[in-house]
Amino acid sequence: MVADLEDPRRQEPAFVLAERRMLEAWLEFHRMTLLMKCEGLDDADRKRRPVPTSNLSLHGLVRHMAEVERNWFRRVLQRDPGTRPIWYDPAIEDSDLVPLDDADWAADLEVWQAECDASREAAASRNLDDTGLRYGSPCSLRWIYLHMIEEYARHNGHADLIRELVDGSVGW
Repeated sequence: MVADLEDPRRQEPAFVLAERRMLEAWLEFHRMTLLMKCEGLDDADRKRRPVPTSNLSLHGLVRHMAEVERNWFRRVLQRDPGTRPIWYDPAIEDSDLVPLDDADWAADLEVWQAECDASREAAASRNLDDTGLRYGSPCSLRWIYLHMIEEYARHNGHADLIRELVDGSVGW
């Protein structure tokens, strides 16, 4: 049996909450899960890509999610298509994931946390039905929250497997 990751910073949302509070709580749960999957490792282990056919690493996932946060909350919700990417380089496929040779974990973690804070701030004054623009079409904050939850959940599954391959740690 795999044990849960126990940490007071990560709380599973209550079974009954108002819709917005439920969405925000699940998003925070998944943000914290990603962070916890990265803790307790050295830089080399966070950068390891244990699946030879994949560019995924724990460090790369944090960078990727910083870009995802920036995209959905700044570019889409705030309707700011001119927001520049953080690590995107058109010459490098998956440039938010690789290369990581010179990447600084503390700096990249700080960037991700700042993007999460900016996302919270962008959403705070909006209703779930308020819309931004995605490729010229309206996109509600509700849709963005749901997408972010599924994006984190999917990548947290990747993080589970990566962490197990790196040091044998398991738990969700």
